Amino acid sequence: MKAIGILSENIGGPELLEVVEVTKPVPTAGEVLLQVKAAALTPDELTWPETWYVHGESTQPRPRPIIPGHEVSGIVEAVGEKVTEFQVGDEVYGLSRFDHDGVWAEYTIVTPNQIARRPRSVGHEESAALSLSALTAWQALFKKGNLQAGQRILIHGAAGGVGNYAVQLAHRKGAYVIAVASGQHRETLLGLGADEVIDYITTNVSEAVSNIDFIFDVVGASVIKASFKLLKPEGTYVGIASNAYNLVSKYAEQYQKKGIWFIVEADTDDLTQLAHLTDEGHLKPQIEKVYPLEQARQAYERLLKGHLRGKLVLSV
Repeated sequence: MKAIGILSENIGGPELLEVVEVTKPVPTAGEVLLQVKAAALTPDELTWPETWYVHGESTQPRPRPIIPGHEVSGIVEAVGEKVTEFQVGDEVYGLSRFDHDGVWAEYTIVTPNQIARRPRSVGHEESAALSLSALTAWQALFKKGNLQAGQRILIHGAAGGVGNYAVQLAHRKGAYVIAVASGQHRETLLGLGADEVIDYITTNVSEAVSNIDFIFDVVGASVIKASFKLLKPEGTYVGIASNAYNLVSKYAEQYQKKGIWFIVEADTDDLTQLAHLTDEGHLKPQIEKVYPLEQARQAYERLLKGHLRGKLVLSV
């Protein structure tokens, strides 16, 4: 089968991505084989230890070729023994394990707990754009941070792949949504439910707002210290950026505020809820651009430039 893989023994960026031919995987007991129809790009993926090393440990490199990608929508091609939740022909979406071969391929292996039936009101490309990103926003706001109606939430990186779903979900919850993004995204974010949009290029966010109940931060290091200062004493900071991993606990302790950094976890129930919200019109998938699978390198190079309005997606 055709896939995007890394053959080089070096560690690097998108310059290492190339089209490869690999054996079509076969599902074992408890596994599901998907025919991939669309796959989305995950920021920072090529910097993760899990991408390069077995279980993220630097002592054991993963065998080549490494197939990246973890956000997927597709059709169940086959199921292994003991799989009862899905059957051949089901159209599903979800995410794969971060330390296993990914979904930038014609076929991929997942487990039942990583997928759910995809929303029927949108296509595979939109479903892939939802999978990891909307799931991350959902878990950040409601499972980690417990956002409540009437609270003031500030969202850094609001126009991006995860941030735009946070805006939509927070608006639906009844929170007062302050979206931070470049000014070109103002009308889009207002349309998604933001009550205010702050252009971080022309405005000092720290001078524009105060008394924030909840901060969801997709950006990380450059804004994290100032973010903790904006929180109410009982406020909550939730961050997901890789560059914030070691900083959240530091500033949470320094400012005596609640600070959480987390990595999204696959959850069929959460994915099912997000599919329902999409079909009911409460979530609108945002896509910046769709590339053919063969142009994964160009897509990732675009990802690194930032300033996206939604997700970058590979069509398979």
